[in-house]
Amino acid sequence: MKSKDTEEVLKETLEMDQSFRDSVGTISEDGGRNFLFPKKPSGRYTYRRQLMSYVLLAIFFSIPFIKIGGQPFLMLNVLERKFVIFGQIFWPEDFFIFVIAMITGVLFVAVFTVAFGRLFCGWVCPQTIFMEHVFRRIEYWIDGDRNQQLRLKRMPWKGEKIRKRVLKNGIFYAISFIIANFFLMYIIGKEAWWEIVSDNPANHLGGLSGMFIFSAVFFFVFAWFREQACIIVCPYGRLQGALLDRNSIVIAYDYLRGEKRGKFRKSEDREAAGKGDCIDCNQCVDVCPTGIDIRNGTQLECTNCTACIDACDNIMDKTNKPRGLIRYDSENNIASGGSGKVFTGRVKAYVGILTVLLTLFVYLLVSRANVEAIFLRLPGQPLTKVDEDTYKNAYNFKLLNKTAEDKVYQFKPISPSEGLSLETAGESELIEVEASGLAQGAVMLYLDTDQMEGMTTDIKIGVYEGDILIDEIETSFTGPFVKPKKK
Repeated sequence: MKSKDTEEVLKETLEMDQSFRDSVGTISEDGGRNFLFPKKPSGRYTYRRQLMSYVLLAIFFSIPFIKIGGQPFLMLNVLERKFVIFGQIFWPEDFFIFVIAMITGVLFVAVFTVAFGRLFCGWVCPQTIFMEHVFRRIEYWIDGDRNQQLRLKRMPWKGEKIRKRVLKNGIFYAISFIIANFFLMYIIGKEAWWEIVSDNPANHLGGLSGMFIFSAVFFFVFAWFREQACIIVCPYGRLQGALLDRNSIVIAYDYLRGEKRGKFRKSEDREAAGKGDCIDCNQCVDVCPTGIDIRNGTQLECTNCTACIDACDNIMDKTNKPRGLIRYDSENNIASGGSGKVFTGRVKAYVGILTVLLTLFVYLLVSRANVEAIFLRLPGQPLTKVDEDTYKNAYNFKLLNKTAEDKVYQFKPISPSEGLSLETAGESELIEVEASGLAQGAVMLYLDTDQMEGMTTDIKIGVYEGDILIDEIETSFTGPFVKPKKK
């Protein structure tokens, strides 16, 4: 296509009706809910997304039963502030690692969106997986395709409509209940979940209430709220507006090739008639689960589900035109008719920062100690003089065992190397800590005056497992005023 032709097509495109930008497809003119009835898509991308959904659903329903070293593969117990990821236990004391992980995750989403648009939404997002590949497919099976669903909507509330509504919503709630049970497993663990469902219900009213609340929420989202979760609730669509640029790979309509639109007529020379390849069949609109017209350009509501690509490719096959009128591409590439850049300077800068954060996260993960020890001076406890040369301080200690095994620890003085000793409250100096458990107690520290550096002396205590140093605790010893030692 010549440069002049390109400019003319672009001008015509910009002069098209832009009123779609003033409304949302799921909201009617009077402000009410406009329910969508997308046509059942079929094609190569739909088939690939279905295969992807099977894999992801298998992973989702399998993870609660997988254990590593006796710990769940993944558990996010916000109630007890205990998190298990890849079999490793994380506690609130490891929050700084979570902060790095969250920042890394947000930046990864930013990098991915800048380069490839909302690919995550269309292929991996749980909302899309369950809505389009579970609930929507059941709806097609019971209510039929788009035209049958529209007919059913207009039908009076009689036998057929009542039967189908009861059957569909009954199955929807049953699936929502199953999802809620697995969701609960991710929070409290499989064993705690099994105790709730197998024990006397009166003993687990809280857990059962949570289960039914989750079921109701999932049923509401997938049976009624649907695409509104992506358009109204999910912040990712709005984030997309700030991250995308004209080099981002999105689902795009090739307006240079498609315009000017015109209905298909057999044996017509469309080029001679000044028509493009788009026959204005509206199939790309009918299959869209968020009700947009992709020919209007990239829009907030687009989730990159590829349904419009498959619908358009099917029409191109029937009209003997090449596929790809709607395809994965960048706006710059379509406008220039050439090859667009994906890895721009902005993407490279994001990738550089992401690499640094990933390196830091891995380092923190690998270097994380298996025990967390805290020494706190006993509040209100006065300084005690043992003899002319020795004083003692009382401390509370906490020992958190982050491993999946029972451990036995012992405190030993490290610095100063002389004149410092300790005594653990209890019959034994050995401290037993259960797997993923917390041990608390008291300890007395003794320090000779000739080792004091003033009213406050920095000291270091080691946490040992047998003869192996596991962790070091830095604290201070408060003594009487003594003349500081010469260094």
